[in-house]
Amino acid sequence: MLINLRRALVASLLFLALLGFGYPLVEVGIGQAAFSATANGSLTPYGSTLIGQRWLGPRWFQGRPDSDNPMASGGSNLGPRSEQLVKSTKSQITALEKMGIAPTSDLVTSSGSGVDPDISPRSAFAQVDAVAKARGLAPATVRALVVSQIHLAQFGFLGSSYVNVLTLNISLSRLQ
Repeated sequence: MLINLRRALVASLLFLALLGFGYPLVEVGIGQAAFSATANGSLTPYGSTLIGQRWLGPRWFQGRPDSDNPMASGGSNLGPRSEQLVKSTKSQITALEKMGIAPTSDLVTSSGSGVDPDISPRSAFAQVDAVAKARGLAPATVRALVVSQIHLAQFGFLGSSYVNVLTLNISLSRLQ
């Protein structure tokens, strides 16, 4: 019986070393070698392209009005009859109109995750004139920049086209 117990213990330790330590280290190595940027959170010097950020003023393209705290992900769970949701949406519409931006649904409603970094091309184009005016650029130049930042639906049919606001604003900062 002692021999069986020793064999079971040796097998358990072997599999612990192999599957508990060896396999995860190999997976991390493959991830770092083949997909380094993605494995490290898609970081840029200005933040992650996977997490939406606040951009203030008409000098920058605005993203969705998600949480001020990117660590607090998740939707607000406010329904269409919520007075708080109506109030915050009207407030967002007023703020956008003051900046000279035509409000779109992306720009006045938060995402389900609370940290969505993307907007629709329509929402990006709605901001072109305000951003161009605030930066003293030709609207055609800013419009061309937006066109260059549009990501099409995956395989042409999965999802919809989108613009990552962080990469768009990084490209915008390089124009001047």
